[in-house]
Amino acid sequence: MRFRTCSALLLLLVFSACATSTPSPGARGARSQRLANLQRAAKLPWTDGGRCVVHEASRPWPVLMERCYPALDHDRLEFHDTTGRCAVASADAAAVGVGFCVLAAPEIAVGAVIVVGVVVVAVAIKEALDAYELRHAYPEEAGTSRGAKVSSREAEAQRQPRQKPEPAGQDWQPPVPPVPVDRTGHASCEPVPVPHAGEDDAHNECADRVPPNRYPGMDVLVGGVRFDALQVGVRVLWEIKTHRFDTYPAFIRRREIEKELEQIEKEQDAAVACGYGYVIGVSTQAHKVALLEADPSLDVVVTGCKR
Repeated sequence: MRFRTCSALLLLLVFSACATSTPSPGARGARSQRLANLQRAAKLPWTDGGRCVVHEASRPWPVLMERCYPALDHDRLEFHDTTGRCAVASADAAAVGVGFCVLAAPEIAVGAVIVVGVVVVAVAIKEALDAYELRHAYPEEAGTSRGAKVSSREAEAQRQPRQKPEPAGQDWQPPVPPVPVDRTGHASCEPVPVPHAGEDDAHNECADRVPPNRYPGMDVLVGGVRFDALQVGVRVLWEIKTHRFDTYPAFIRRREIEKELEQIEKEQDAAVACGYGYVIGVSTQAHKVALLEADPSLDVVVTGCKR
C-alpha cells in the first residue's frame, strides 16, 4: 500500500531527526508520554472521535501518527514544510508524505500545520484527558509521581481504627482507592477509574475493546461498586464475562448463573441509582440464553471475546 511504504520512509527520517535534536524528556515515563500525546492530538481534527489516538497514545508520537494519520480530517488541514526536511518525500506520495512528515516531527514548527475552522477536542481524547486528571486528583497517585513517601490518604488511614483483614479466598480482588462520597455521605456517582482487577489479560482486553471502554486499562467505580468498563460517549456501565461457560457441566452452569445473578443485582442497583444503563457482555450465545432464562429483564450482549 502506497501510504505504508511512504510512512515507513518518513518514520525513518523522523527518528533520524530525533536523534540529532535535543533529547525529549523520555525519562518521564510512558504515562507522561501518553499525556503529552493526548494534549498534542487534541489540537487536531479527527474523523473517528479520537479513538485511534487514545488507543495508541502510549506509543512514541511518530508511531502514533503513522497509525492514526488516516483518521485525520484532511479537508481541514494545510501542511507547510517550513524546515525543508520533508522535501525528500517521493514525488508520487508527496500529498500524503509531506503532511505525515510534518505532523510526525518531534516538534511541529510554527505555521507548519494550519487547521481550518475551530477545533473541538475529539470526544475520546477529551474523556481520556479528563480520566487522567481524575486519577491524579487522588493525593496518593500525585505523591507517587513526586516521590512522596506518605500520601495524605495514607496519613488519614493511619488515623482511622484498624480493621481486621478480610479472609483470603478465591474471589479476592486487589484494594481500590477510597470511594469518593457526596454531601450526604453516600458513595459518589462520579465515575472514578481504577486499575483492572486481577491479571486476566483476555478479560481486560475484551472490557477495553467491546463497549469500547472510556478508560482503557481501567475499571471504574460508580456508587461504590466496581464495573469492568464505562462505555465511550454514553452513560452505560458494563460487566464482562469471558469464561468458557459452554464447557461447564450442567450443575456447574446452574451454580455459576446463581453466583453471577448476585453480582449482577448489586451492580445493576448501583448503576440505576446513579442514572446509568447496565449491560452484561458474555462470550457465547449459550451464556446469554442461560442469563435471560434466569432474568429476562437483563440486557445481555454476546461479545464473541475468546479465552
